[in-house]
Amino acid sequence: MALFTKEEALHYHAAWRTGKLETVPVKPCRNQKDLSLAYSPGVAEVCLAIKDDPSLARKYTNRGNLVGVISNGTAVLGLGNIGPLAGKPVMEGKGVLFKVFADIDVYDINLDAKKPEQVIEIVKCLAPTFGAINLEDIKAPECFEIEARLIEALDIPVFHDDQHGTAIISGAGILNAVEISGKRIEDLKVVVSGAGAAAIACSKFYVSLGVDPANIAMFDSKGHIHTGRTDLHPTKAQFAQKKALSGLGEALRGADVFLGLSTKGLVSKEMVQGMAPHPIIFAMANPDPEISYDDAKAARPDVIMGTGRSDFPNQVNNVSGFPFIFRGTLDVGATKINDAMKLAAAKALAALAREPVPAEVLDMYGVKALTFGIDYIIPKALDFRMLEWEAPAVAQAAMDTGVAAWRIDPAQYKKDLRARLDASHQRIETYLASYNLDL
Repeated sequence: MALFTKEEALHYHAAWRTGKLETVPVKPCRNQKDLSLAYSPGVAEVCLAIKDDPSLARKYTNRGNLVGVISNGTAVLGLGNIGPLAGKPVMEGKGVLFKVFADIDVYDINLDAKKPEQVIEIVKCLAPTFGAINLEDIKAPECFEIEARLIEALDIPVFHDDQHGTAIISGAGILNAVEISGKRIEDLKVVVSGAGAAAIACSKFYVSLGVDPANIAMFDSKGHIHTGRTDLHPTKAQFAQKKALSGLGEALRGADVFLGLSTKGLVSKEMVQGMAPHPIIFAMANPDPEISYDDAKAARPDVIMGTGRSDFPNQVNNVSGFPFIFRGTLDVGATKINDAMKLAAAKALAALAREPVPAEVLDMYGVKALTFGIDYIIPKALDFRMLEWEAPAVAQAAMDTGVAAWRIDPAQYKKDLRARLDASHQRIETYLASYNLDL
């Protein structure tokens, strides 16, 4: 059931001020002295200090808390290649989530540039502005080259959320699902429908968790990915199996995991019935999954099921990852987001799902209880505790692997995070109240 109408969505964005973000000064400019400090001549002292020691940019500018959300609009949500202008509302929305969930500031940059070389060169030129780069809604396979080359070229973190966000959140679900089902992760037989950015990244992440890559059967729009095919991009070829499979039905017989990042209606009840005991299904086509939650449960009551939707259990929502991953990354001045940091984020999420859920979170979802089990393996997307669990884990992994510019005390950091976010929310609420919007 829809939570809003088309008219409500349009009004939400059109109400003054239009859009979802506004730049607000955080230092006064009330008199001549303020003006001379903010701009000329006082700003020259800061410029010269940074010229002599570039690391001071974090102290004297907003760079240390500023993420560039950068897209060319070639793979926007479930809308496809709608271009950078039509994709801008999504990028603004990403900025809202960064701020609300982790007090991170964002500039959304929407590029009229489809060729990887163009995107790479533009982002390299923009890099001095930002403390980190979040690539967003860039289609595969170009997104792989763009991310890899920017990681190599820049000394700030570059993270394509469409790839790694889905991988980390679903990976946390996999960790808990195997514990509940009594399976061993190294024995899992995994079937993947879709071979785009998220599907490739999820599969690679599952391998880092312990899944045998030989046990991953991946399907693209042309069918099973196997070594007999001559049309495979290297990103797909790494998951090519020797034996060709006729279709999803054959692949799912006896399978432990189904990962869907493709289109609705591809999986039938009969296919689910043929899976191994306690099957794990992440059907994440939006808005309609590869098989509905109700159909999957009717076919197999023992299924551990997740979707991309908030109206069913175990939502795989990237907002459970990227704000907190970037928060921990920025707060230790990490130069990259490496595999250890991604693993730390997934393990922190998995651990949080095993904790008692506070009444405040239950009230947000209108439920009386959430208990670790087949219908609760991933923390709810509005669970405020994710900041205090995930960001410190990511920061610690950055320090442990030598990519952090400085060290923090994890216990104190965890306390400071909650105080910081509470203060940020108070500022936002006060500001929004001044507009007195009727939405």
